[in-house]
Amino acid sequence: MDKPQRVVLRERDAAGTLTRTAVSHIGLSVPDLASTAQFYRRVLGMVVHRALPGGGLRLGWGRGHHVLDLVEGEAGLRFYAFEVRDGNGVDGIAARLAAAGHPVGELDAGQLDAGQLNAVAGPARGITTIDPHGTEVQFHTTVERDGETAADTGRRPIKYQHITLGTDDVETMVGFFTGVVGFRISDQLDDGRFAWLRSDRDHHTLAVVDVGRGGGLDHYSYDLAGWADFKAWCDRLTDEDVDVTWGPGRHGPGNNLFVFFDDPAGNHVELSAEMEKFHDDRVTYVPRRWKPVPNTVNLWGGQLASWRRTSEGK
Repeated sequence: MDKPQRVVLRERDAAGTLTRTAVSHIGLSVPDLASTAQFYRRVLGMVVHRALPGGGLRLGWGRGHHVLDLVEGEAGLRFYAFEVRDGNGVDGIAARLAAAGHPVGELDAGQLDAGQLNAVAGPARGITTIDPHGTEVQFHTTVERDGETAADTGRRPIKYQHITLGTDDVETMVGFFTGVVGFRISDQLDDGRFAWLRSDRDHHTLAVVDVGRGGGLDHYSYDLAGWADFKAWCDRLTDEDVDVTWGPGRHGPGNNLFVFFDDPAGNHVELSAEMEKFHDDRVTYVPRRWKPVPNTVNLWGGQLASWRRTSEGK
């Protein structure tokens, strides 16, 4: 069998514009709303913030901004969102989107947990657009997240940390998020089928992986405090009759520890810790190109999840 073609993904015009932007919240459609909401309450310690207009539930960790919107329907990703803490960051993204011909709308205040304030600029505000696969992406200014800072790490994660999108066109997705939105490439697989993008000091807040189709969620991840938590969480998942589907292990790109399980809708949920940090204001960095082999995505022996494939190796 011929070896796969080597692909170099290129950063484009606006790459590096964002340096203080993180994931914010995510919207999922699930076949069984009640059981999925109960799962996130029972396993990840979330609470219901409120019911959504037209049905659905909003969940998070007590006070402050929410993490998850759930509505009943065919399983899928409805939208994903980023909190832009960069000065004039949302306005800059809006201007670049418009200049590149992408639609830009005002984010409904209902997505920002009415009453939450940006301590400097007043009430939070945001914009909405669509990514190259037609999925809604939201960007908003700073919101209060004090519910996250009150974590009991034995009972719930610290925060929502990153999202990985499934695609059939990694290059176009990377071009959109680097050339227009303002992310940077941290690492990629040498065949161009997986890329990790950053928008703050964390190695990645967003990743894109070729799964042969576009517009869906590959997985999303929550932070744990450190290695000691992984034993406790694997035991906790067992106690809650939740199967570990991959891990514990350590990724090459990002160097982060991981363990995976699925929610009732089949979404792959990752618990992660020890993410690599980047200090772009102090160093010049060239994105690394990793071999597309199992030992890259899992340094500890190369064991793969049932849904993960690499173009080289077993």
